[in-house]
Amino acid sequence: MKAIVLNQDTYELETKEVDLPKLAPSDIRIKLEAASINHHELWSLKEKDLKCKSNIILGSDGAGTIVEIGSSVKTFKINDEVLINPSINWGPDPKAQCEKHEILGYPTQGTFAEFISINHEYVRPKPKHLSFEESAALPLAGLTAYRALFTRGELESKSKVLITGIGGGVALFALNFAVASGAEVYVTSGNSIKISKAVDLGAKGGVSYKDIDWSSKLRKMSDGFDVIIDSAAGEDFVKLTELANPGGRIAVFGRTAGRITNLNPKTIFWKQLSIHGTTMGNDHEFKKMIELVCSKRIKPVIDSVYPAHKINVAFEKMNKGEQFGKIIINMKDF
Repeated sequence: MKAIVLNQDTYELETKEVDLPKLAPSDIRIKLEAASINHHELWSLKEKDLKCKSNIILGSDGAGTIVEIGSSVKTFKINDEVLINPSINWGPDPKAQCEKHEILGYPTQGTFAEFISINHEYVRPKPKHLSFEESAALPLAGLTAYRALFTRGELESKSKVLITGIGGGVALFALNFAVASGAEVYVTSGNSIKISKAVDLGAKGGVSYKDIDWSSKLRKMSDGFDVIIDSAAGEDFVKLTELANPGGRIAVFGRTAGRITNLNPKTIFWKQLSIHGTTMGNDHEFKKMIELVCSKRIKPVIDSVYPAHKINVAFEKMNKGEQFGKIIINMKDF
């Protein structure tokens, strides 16, 4: 089969012919129609920290059609349309992943290929109202957003929510999920067009984090937030604690702005704030996320679709932060 393989010398992605993945009795073989890219893979390409004696096939998100079923699998049939849960080996504790947890793509071979064989426990029926491209946009970002918003952020109807850095996949899913749940949502971005697009999707308003007084503007708009979903961290994180309402929850899933500095402990303890780290999610959360998407007929925001042989161009777009929504890879077009 054809696959997009990581060149471990140049850290570019290259199309190669590789062996078809083996099929264990509990596995399902899927012909992938579409994949999507994530900052998770981008960090691996930039940090150059993956090494393996065999081929490394990245890719956490994928949707496609079942072409072969292992002998012990009874819950699926040939030609079923499915998507993949990329949160592998979460473990028994819903509060945090175990040491064996991994994100699909390394060390388990991922979705940047014509076919994937994966344990049927990580396969779910594709939402009927979504295309393959839309379904491929959903797994990693949707799961991360769901856990951040509902499990860690304890979102309630009518909550006031702030989502920083709108435009990326997780942030946009958090916006869609929060709006669908009846929350009042505000956003930040360094791009006014992205803020306008977020308002079109249901946000009440937003500000540019490039403005010196961005936090004061948000305070005037909202009078504080019950839930804050943050992907940046960095020096401005202290302003999020100031914007949080008493009893507020801040869920952090990214580090694009670097280390958190200058926190005031008094602000945290006097307001009774909860600051939660969060990443990915467990099997139950993936199931609940899919149920929410289906019941509310939520559609992912798609920025663009690239053929498989243009995947390096797609990652360069992500690296520049130019996207609004998920970047999809057409896995039928090598």
